Amino acid sequence: MQAEQSLNMNLSQHLAMTMKLQQAIRILQLSAQELRAEIEKEYLENPALEMDYGDAAPEPSNPLLRAENISRLSEYLGDEENRGSYSPEEREPGREKAAPVNLTLEEELLEQVNFTFSDLQQRAIAVFLVGSVDSRGYLTLSIEEAARAVQSSVEEVSAVLRRVQAFEPAGVAARDLSECLRLQAERQGIYEGLVAAVIDRHLDDVAESRIREIAAQEHCRPQDVQLAVDIVRQLDPKPGSSYGGDDPAYITPDVLIQKIDGEYQVILNDNYVPHLHISSVYRKAESFDAETRKYITQRLNAASWLINSIEQRRTTIRRVVTEIVRVQRDFLDKGPDFLRPLTMKEVADEIGVHESTVSRAVANKYAELPRGVMPLRKFFTANLAKAGSGEDFIAGQAKAAIRELIEKEDPHKPLSDQKLCTLLKERRMELSRRTVMKYREQLGYPSSVKRKRY
Repeated sequence: MQAEQSLNMNLSQHLAMTMKLQQAIRILQLSAQELRAEIEKEYLENPALEMDYGDAAPEPSNPLLRAENISRLSEYLGDEENRGSYSPEEREPGREKAAPVNLTLEEELLEQVNFTFSDLQQRAIAVFLVGSVDSRGYLTLSIEEAARAVQSSVEEVSAVLRRVQAFEPAGVAARDLSECLRLQAERQGIYEGLVAAVIDRHLDDVAESRIREIAAQEHCRPQDVQLAVDIVRQLDPKPGSSYGGDDPAYITPDVLIQKIDGEYQVILNDNYVPHLHISSVYRKAESFDAETRKYITQRLNAASWLINSIEQRRTTIRRVVTEIVRVQRDFLDKGPDFLRPLTMKEVADEIGVHESTVSRAVANKYAELPRGVMPLRKFFTANLAKAGSGEDFIAGQAKAAIRELIEKEDPHKPLSDQKLCTLLKERRMELSRRTVMKYREQLGYPSSVKRKRY
């Protein structure tokens, strides 16, 4: 009997530790935004917690936490039907959600329709045409189809379309790429000469960089065609793509890496995350009945576990990022070309944790550096290849080298992929031509034939 009781006690403690470990693991891999949502959720579900936002005024206390109501607290929270629904607007009635300031392309065009057309028939045609413009800014049906749909003449629909094509953004409501570019060139007063010829007759040749062929057909020098092509490429082939109806997404950095007095400091960004502490009401439970004291104990334990998990998260992230900064000092000082090979296992071994802990610590998290915001995972790089000296090189370094070589090449004699392979080998980076081609394309550079200037 005694052995059975001992077994039950050990089993109970093991389960409690498992719950704590699971919570700590889950909290560790949350981003700053996710952690904020988790804290606010726990705050609403656990009256033993109090929350504040740093320098902001503390949140108003739940009226159920007053001493005279504490005896009814367990009954209230134990009844799922009595729990009210929650939204940020309900919790903070004084804070209104800001309306999005960015309009969709359709909304932008309809606003221009309203102050452009006074005739009801023309306005109806314009509204129909705007509704037939896709997200790129192109009209998706012919004039004849539009005329039949609105029961009007082709001439009248054409007249309305010409006025719609004068709307912003320039090039909107075009029926094909050539018309889109022509509308923009006309708006800028450059639709003439070789520019007009390129837009009207040679867009396929431009896509393949057939400069000499265009020059032969237009009886001019390749240099003149190159200049006209450069001008055309400044126009927007998708004038509607910059519009959208969604709220812009913002990245909240979890860590700030700042250089102070010549040394890099790791500062956790806690401004976005509310601070939790135990409610003072729950620290004095001696006068309550046994059932309420049991309930309070459970809530206090849950609150303590959460607070400890959050603090453990802060400590782990700080240790991981501090080690990253130590290893990647050259990258922070000199830029991407100096990013060193680094694995999560190396960081884990250095700070004395498991590799999975490092992986969770950097998951979904960003660091604000002096040169911009960067995902923490970007500091870890897989080996690309081994050079003759046995040194490891990473994909980021290879891409940086390819970018440098292409940016410095003679535009009249651009480097082929095979030549890039040779030059990279001189830098102790042995890559196949296929790999160089893949990285070049990922960097957004066309082939040497298409990069050639005249």
